[in-house]
Amino acid sequence: MNFAVIVFPGSNCDIDCYKAVEQTVGQPVDYVWHTATDLSKYDCILIPGGFSYGDYLRSGAIARFAPVMTEVAKAAAAGKYVMGICNGFQVLTEAGLLPGALRRNVSLKFRCHSTILRVENNQTAFTNQYEVGELIDIPIAHGEGNYYCDEATLEQLKKNNQIIFRYSDNPNGSLEDIAGICNEQGNVLGLMPHPERAVNQLLGSEDGKKMFTSILNAWREQHDAASIG
Repeated sequence: MNFAVIVFPGSNCDIDCYKAVEQTVGQPVDYVWHTATDLSKYDCILIPGGFSYGDYLRSGAIARFAPVMTEVAKAAAAGKYVMGICNGFQVLTEAGLLPGALRRNVSLKFRCHSTILRVENNQTAFTNQYEVGELIDIPIAHGEGNYYCDEATLEQLKKNNQIIFRYSDNPNGSLEDIAGICNEQGNVLGLMPHPERAVNQLLGSEDGKKMFTSILNAWREQHDAASIG
């Protein structure tokens, strides 16, 4: 299985994502620059956190026009796995690959600390190693993580079981404590917390590790290979 970590000018969690893949699943992983026009070799695309293009105009608003995003959209349409973390989540909403938007935290302050999430749906490629209702410790680091969508969209998210994670102690004012959602097909996930910063107890938590092993398990099931524990 091949992983890509997209790098925009201003990305600053790309190395963390790369290392997390190496340490959790040991699969081939490449950095892919934002100008790339071919992602055909990759099975999973990670869009990391940071400040793409300096967050000018609005977080993710410029990155969504990068050449590589056309290829990310193609990969998502083909059923490949796409995970956007923090700024990556903002990019995916700006690109229309996930519904809703991320607004300024209600405190108007940057929040950077551990948070407890509740796993709402473990029937996805990103969460099959978790239990429904499991509480996991995953850090956040953002100023614009306040998830919002209109009422009709919220009803669709609930109806289709697209709300994947909720905060136990909502740190940013997100609608209905939403921390992460997926698309209707279930192969595109966006979340504000950083699982790549929670893959070893030396980092304070290894609860993010199962997000990466879930992806590999899902891919192996698709390709009739042995699952990992």
